[in-house]
Order: sequence, then C-alpha cells, then structure tokens
Amino acid sequence: MDVRSVVQWGGVWVGLLVAALGSSVAPSAAQNGFPFNTELTLEAAPMRGSKRIPNLEIGPSGEVIIELWCKGARGRFSVAGDTIVFVPGAVDDRGCPADRAAADDALLAALADISGWRRQGDVLVLTGTRELRFRRNTN
Repeated sequence: MDVRSVVQWGGVWVGLLVAALGSSVAPSAAQNGFPFNTELTLEAAPMRGSKRIPNLEIGPSGEVIIELWCKGARGRFSVAGDTIVFVPGAVDDRGCPADRAAADDALLAALADISGWRRQGDVLVLTGTRELRFRRNTN
C-alpha cells in the first residue's frame, strides 16, 4: 500500500469515527434542550369523577395547546437559556363545574407566573411561585 492509499483510508476512518461520535453526542444534547414538538402531561392525579389530566402540546416555535381539567387554552412559550415566559392566549370555557374551572384558572395563573425551566430526563420542570412538572408522553 502506498502513502496516498494510507492517507485516503485514514481519512475515511476519521470520517467514520467523527460520524459515530457525533451521533452518540447529539441525543444527549437534544435531551437537555427545551422540548419543542412534544406532548407532556402534568404530574398530577385526575380530579374526582374524571380521568382527565392537564397536558401541553408544544409546537416547534413555542406555540402551545393546553388541555386543562375541563377548559382548553392556547398560548406561547418564549424560551431564552433557562428563562421562560408563558404568554396566555384564548381560553375555551366549556361550561365546567366550579371546582374544575377554579383548578383550570389556578393552573393557567401558575403557568403565567413561570420564569424558569429545566429538564430532568423526560420531565419538564417549570419554576415560578409554584413548581409544575410535566412528563413527556411516550406513547
């Protein structure tokens, strides 16, 4: 084998090594980023008489669809580093019972008050006056 062949094959092996390392590093970096394009469910038990648990569907640009205990809502997350702002949008009042409407309003107020976020595996933790934990849907 001449020197040119060794250099060419060496370049191929280096390229394959870089590609392999890049693919093993990328998922861990993605796990630590904000979970755009993800559906998450609040870590909470259902309210009595219902199976619903609030969830978020976060789009690629931070737009969010929220299904609450009874109501539905829209909004937007603005994320910069570990800082986050939730801007509420329209709320779909579905003629909810008073206890569920109050729980929905309290959750929307807590979302409007968040200021920070972090990831803990499949859990998005939103921090403000109240900590909210949303688990990534894996189904």
